[in-house]
Amino acid sequence: MARRWMMICPHRRSSDGLPLPPTEAEIRSIAGCPVKCGDIRKRLSSISWWMRLLCQRVAMRANLEDEESGHFFQDRFHATRIVDEASLLACAAYVDLNPIRAAMAETLEQSNHTSVQRRIEAITADQDERVPVAKRRDNFLSPVAIDERSGEIGPCVSKTGKRCSDKGFLPMSLEDYLETLDWTARQIAPGKPGKTPADLPPVLKRLGLDTKTWCELVSDFGRLFCTVAGRPESIDPLRSHRTHRRYHLRRRARELLTQAD
Repeated sequence: MARRWMMICPHRRSSDGLPLPPTEAEIRSIAGCPVKCGDIRKRLSSISWWMRLLCQRVAMRANLEDEESGHFFQDRFHATRIVDEASLLACAAYVDLNPIRAAMAETLEQSNHTSVQRRIEAITADQDERVPVAKRRDNFLSPVAIDERSGEIGPCVSKTGKRCSDKGFLPMSLEDYLETLDWTARQIAPGKPGKTPADLPPVLKRLGLDTKTWCELVSDFGRLFCTVAGRPESIDPLRSHRTHRRYHLRRRARELLTQAD
């Protein structure tokens, strides 16, 4: 733990700016102090601290290049609580379709730095016997499909150590998820509205979402939802753990999901 922390926040760096391995004395200065160990252990498991360090490094480099000072990002990170299946699927699609929505890519396969691209590459690699399973491009991603009937309840720690969990997050197969993404991409691609098929993907029918509602949810997820995302009937009974007040659902999101019902 002490060694890991010293590599993230090194006391010494090489001439090219890379962290130097900590000395035994530096490691003992942390390992021998229970208070320091406790604080550092909390920091290593905190996403807030991780984002703090990441933003700090990016800001330092950007300020050096631009000869500026100050923050590079407005906030460390933004978290939205997902409370139902429809909002979870919309959020996943919103993230995976970012490059297409921004006109940076035309297809899912061309959407660099997305999990869907990794999953597609893994499917292609599965057809090549020369590529070992351990080197799959998606081996650090959790599975898509989750079996809600016979699956384990609670956390499912990965047996390979390559990812945090072996549990999926959507009640649909990877193939169905990719098909839904591909269909959605054809509707929201800038300048390429295409023709809406007569039949919606089965998962959207099951969730009670029509074409217009679904496409707006995926295109504007970040604008529609703030602290919590879901249908009004899922959100209204909830209360904030901190203030014990009801969560606020933005008007347009409430209108969309009420119409969908």
